[in-house]
Amino acid sequence: MKCDASTFAQLYETVYHDLYRFALCLVKDGHDAEDAVSEAVVSAFENIGKLRKAESFKSWIFTILANVCKRKLRKDANHKSSEQSLEVYQDAAGVQPDYGLALDVKQAFFVLEDEEQLVIGLSVFGGYNSAEIGSMLSLNASTVRSKRKRALEKMECVLR
Repeated sequence: MKCDASTFAQLYETVYHDLYRFALCLVKDGHDAEDAVSEAVVSAFENIGKLRKAESFKSWIFTILANVCKRKLRKDANHKSSEQSLEVYQDAAGVQPDYGLALDVKQAFFVLEDEEQLVIGLSVFGGYNSAEIGSMLSLNASTVRSKRKRALEKMECVLR
């Protein structure tokens, strides 16, 4: 696809709020989410020639962002495991969070294929419904529901 800076800006304008929300749901930190979105946008702009159809822009840039977030999470996990302390954190109610379960869920999430991660991320973490996800990923709403169901079943199998 041929694309100049103004065309890219128009395409980006349609998704920038959703990109940040999606990244924030995945990395759970505002600054990291901003960094991930920035990195994904730069990568998308540099590789816009590889995009075949403008209609696919939304799913294409979300895939790039998901990959950037995965890299950040892996890097952070490696960094944290190498300097992990013995501190125990508690939430406001005084209950200790189950970090083992959270780690298991993250690992189950990363077992999923890229498109499944996008569907689950947008649905569970982002709060989008199947019609909205379908429009983002150029899929039927019923296809999104099927993919979501299978992905959640796959995660459930991994978590058992």
